[in-house]
Formats: sequence, C-alpha cells, structure tokens
Amino acid sequence: AEQAGVSTATVSRVLNGKPGVAAETRKAVLAALDVLGYDRPEKLRNRSQGLVGLIVPELDNPVFPALAQAIETTLSDRGYTPLLCTQSPGGTTEDEYIEMLTELGVDGIVFVSGRHADTTASTERYHRLRGRGLPIVFVNGYAAGVDAPAVSTDDAVAVTLAVRHLRSLGHERIGLAVGPDRYVPSRRKIATFTALLAEQRPDEDAEQHVVSTLFTVEGGQVAGGELIDSGHTAVVCGSDLMALGVIRAARSRGLRVPEDVSVVGFDDSPLIAFTDPPLTTLRQPVVAMGKAAVSALMAEIGGTRVSRTELLFHPELIVRGSTGPAPAAPAAPAAPAAPTTTGSAEPTPRAAGVP
Repeated sequence: AEQAGVSTATVSRVLNGKPGVAAETRKAVLAALDVLGYDRPEKLRNRSQGLVGLIVPELDNPVFPALAQAIETTLSDRGYTPLLCTQSPGGTTEDEYIEMLTELGVDGIVFVSGRHADTTASTERYHRLRGRGLPIVFVNGYAAGVDAPAVSTDDAVAVTLAVRHLRSLGHERIGLAVGPDRYVPSRRKIATFTALLAEQRPDEDAEQHVVSTLFTVEGGQVAGGELIDSGHTAVVCGSDLMALGVIRAARSRGLRVPEDVSVVGFDDSPLIAFTDPPLTTLRQPVVAMGKAAVSALMAEIGGTRVSRTELLFHPELIVRGSTGPAPAAPAAPAAPAAPTTTGSAEPTPRAAGVP
C-alpha cells in the first residue's frame, strides 16, 4: 500500500478482484506487487490476447532498448505478449527471426531499424509477410512500396534544429558525422545537412563537411577526428554514441568541449545527460513513437487499414553542456619588427595551438 500510495483497503480490493477501484489505481497496485517481488494472485494474471514479434537491432546503442521497452509496455497494456528478438553480428538474422515468429503464429510484427531501413536490402521478405495477411509496422526506416504503416523520427527537422542552434552560437564550420549512408535515417540527415550548407555557401562542396562511418563510439571518433582536423568547430552526430566518440577525438587532440569544439548528439539515450560534459542532443520521442506503432498494429490486427503515409515525429533539441559559442579566430601574427643595428628582431609570439 505504501509503495502504491493507496490504503490497505484499496490493496485488498485489488487483490481480491473486487470492483470500485479506478483503472489507474489498480495498475499502481499491480506495479507495486511487481516492484516488491510479489507473485500476482492467479486470478489477477493477465490473459494474453495474442503474440506480437518485436525485432530490434543490437542493444549496444541505448536508444534501441528504450524503443523496445516503450513498445513492449504499450503491447502489454493492450493485452498482447511481446516476443523480443534482438540481433547481433554473426547471430540470428532478421529472416531467421521472421521464420520463427511466423511458426509461433504471431498476430503481427514490429520492425525497429531493421533491413527495411537499408536501401540496399531487398524488401521481398516484407512483401511475403503481407501476402500472407500478417500485419507489420516499421519504426525508423521507411520502405517505399511495402504495404505497411511506418513511424519515424523526422531526421530533416533534427538536423535543421541542430544546425540552427550551432549557427546561433556563431559556428560557421559545422560538420556532420553519421553512420553508413545506405540507411534511410543517414541519407535523410545528409540530404538536409548538405541543403542547409548549400544555402549558406552555394559555391562550396557541402559533402566535404560530411563523414560517414559507423553508429558507434569508435565510428564517431574517426569521423570527429577527420572533421576537427579539417577545421570544423562544431559537429552534428547521427547518434549519441557517435557524439561521445567525437568528444573523445577532440580531447585526444588537446581540445576542450565546448570551448574549442561543440558537439550535438541524436537520440537522448538514457544516462546521456550525465556524461562529461552533459550532451546537447536531439531527443527522439520514443514513448510517443512506440504508442503510435502499437496503435497502428492493433488497428491492422483488428481489420482496420491504417494510412501508409509515413508518420513523422518531431524531435526536441535538448541543450546541455556540450555546445557553446564558436571559438574566437586566432589573431593574425604581427608584422616582424624592422631590423636594428643591435641585432635581429625577436620572433613574433604565436597564439597557442597555431603552427
């Protein structure tokens, strides 16, 4: 009762299955049971409405567990049992998971950043599923021509927010560090970024400000190193992990974040606010996206066709400590003093870090 914030009488009514308890209160009591380690009475255990497959990529990137949890929670609230399938290099493939899930007789499948997001991959697997009448939903990666709803973060808005933020701080040399450009989210970020740069500097090749590597800390370190060495004072990243790699690259060069280099992440993964410095990032609305994906799937399972127009969610710019004003340009060296009869002039002092 103390854990749920209710009276013992209310707990008694919930445990005995009696009416007269609000749905939210009943849910709070059941949550308290779970948190405190009690087994639910048999009569209070949920009866599953069916099974739903949830296929996500590797779990090293914290945003994927966050998305999975949001989707699983919403499925459970709808009475469905989620079957979580996670991938790793050399492990079970998406196609193998699809085969297993269909053999189990799932009512639908949610794909998060899967092969549907890879522009080089075949979409035949999804056409086969739809041909069998199995409802599916895509999250973060629109596959044109596939008869399925899609829910994504608006990458164009994300990049626009990041670039405008950095420009407002006085940065002119802004770089973009993203994952492989065969993925839909990367392509969208690159397209928006290069368009924004072309507006500002139409005579300049915008692609020289973009580095594609991997969506990892190591990938971010490589991309960040290239961009920093080519004179960029700010870097927009395709993931929070990449942003941490860019910060590592800056520090390995004796530079400070944000005094010398500003860094913007993407995702707002759990715990990212506690990095050093706390990371400025674009927050994906994972809870809202999870609810939308499940709602679309439930409608399809119930026989109601959902619009095939991709549902785009606006990210939120979360400004923290990894972005700051652009560093002042180093002063030009003073002209050498005129020679005197007593000897040559002393060499002109140089600003720190200037060769």
